Amino acid sequence: MAKLDPKERMKIPRQPMPNQDAVIRSGNFEEVALGYTEETMRKEAERCLQCKKPACVEGCPVGVLIPQFILALREGNMTKAVEAMKVKNNLPAICGRVCPQEVQCEGKCIVGKKGEPVAIGRLERYVGDFELAHRTCPLAAAPATGKKIAVVGTGPAGLTCAVDMAREGHKVTMFESLHGAGGVLVYGIPEFRLPKGVVFGEINYAVDCLGIDIKTDHVVGRSVSLNELLGEYDAVFLGTGAGLPSFMRIPGINLNGVMSANEFLTRVNLMKGYLFPEYSTPVKTGKRVAVVGAGNVAMDAARCSARMQALQAKQTNGDKGEVHIVYRRSKDEIPARGEEVHHAEEEGIIFDLLTNPIEILGDSTGKVVGIRCIRMELGEPDASGRRKPVAIEGSEFEMEMDTVIMALGTSPNPLVFVDADGLERTKYGTAVADTTTGRTRKQRVWAGGDVVTGAATVISAMGAGKRAAADMHKFLKGEAPW
Repeated sequence: MAKLDPKERMKIPRQPMPNQDAVIRSGNFEEVALGYTEETMRKEAERCLQCKKPACVEGCPVGVLIPQFILALREGNMTKAVEAMKVKNNLPAICGRVCPQEVQCEGKCIVGKKGEPVAIGRLERYVGDFELAHRTCPLAAAPATGKKIAVVGTGPAGLTCAVDMAREGHKVTMFESLHGAGGVLVYGIPEFRLPKGVVFGEINYAVDCLGIDIKTDHVVGRSVSLNELLGEYDAVFLGTGAGLPSFMRIPGINLNGVMSANEFLTRVNLMKGYLFPEYSTPVKTGKRVAVVGAGNVAMDAARCSARMQALQAKQTNGDKGEVHIVYRRSKDEIPARGEEVHHAEEEGIIFDLLTNPIEILGDSTGKVVGIRCIRMELGEPDASGRRKPVAIEGSEFEMEMDTVIMALGTSPNPLVFVDADGLERTKYGTAVADTTTGRTRKQRVWAGGDVVTGAATVISAMGAGKRAAADMHKFLKGEAPW
């Protein structure tokens, strides 16, 4: 395209993301968003004003060089775009799909002040997918330092820390409790939002291009303790996430048919429950499913449930059923990304708002048959800044349900703290660590991501892994003593 002035760029409309049709995709697990073509990528890249003081970079937790990679896209220089991206972001194909850009980089975009912001996340995905397809490995490792690093957990925080440390020339070994790497990126996020091939492609970059070793089936706190790792490695990073689910303390919580979103999503995503009988881990989804909560995990659980219902109905020639999101606040307070809520609505998910379960009902065999709820109204703001839901006296009612999935947040698994004297925990079970450096109260141990903050976003975990890696590197060089 010809060179444009800022006013002309502002007139270019934001390029829509092509998606699978809602009716079709609600019956499969294929990716919903189909990605930009080269033509739409170029049009969107032309919208960037190349600001002298790019506020978008300030909004990015890892400080991606946004103007630089978009300018390279505009110029058609994909190698340069990948190089600019990889300086700060080790997982662009993942971040471009699951990061909440609307409240981060795009939320700060100057173009968005008078119109729709530049679709930074979609352009990031384009760059990431190109790099996965061509595997350019633009940033090689520095000369070997002789230092050995242990990274516990292969999710976004661990992968980011591992790649940054390997680039500095340190020998990195990652430890994963499951049989495959990827952490929450694999077991927690559905295939239709984040294809596993994308995750494995990013992991292979770490292994093939930087020589990182990954040891699976290693549960730190059981297979090996943190103290034992410190006896072999010069430094340890804990990126074990937060995989311990929370449940409501209401009658009926132990009935058959009640499960955590973690369990359900793990069975669907990691164990391929939707591919039964090819895989021997079927997931039975009822005809009437209630997902309690309204975060991104709740949306994932609801949308997976609807797809499972569709697949089961196809096998039996029966009715599909219903999936409900049960949430105690209003739509304005829903914490999930707007895009995920929109997709859920398109796919037929029913939202029961200002509704709170007070009991799960069961039959004589101990199976779920319904939930008793109470209507809510919004009062004054609470500690979260959102208006506090208050029960309306006498408004109880019942809904017929046969499956209840709790998506109410998670906390870290306590196993990592076994035989780890000096590693302190908060009352919420998270590791005590400096948010700037990632240093814990235990010498030569850093931590970041959900194990420190509780359940949060992929990009925030990556930011923590990057900050910890920077401080760890300074420590190993003797520039930042403990």
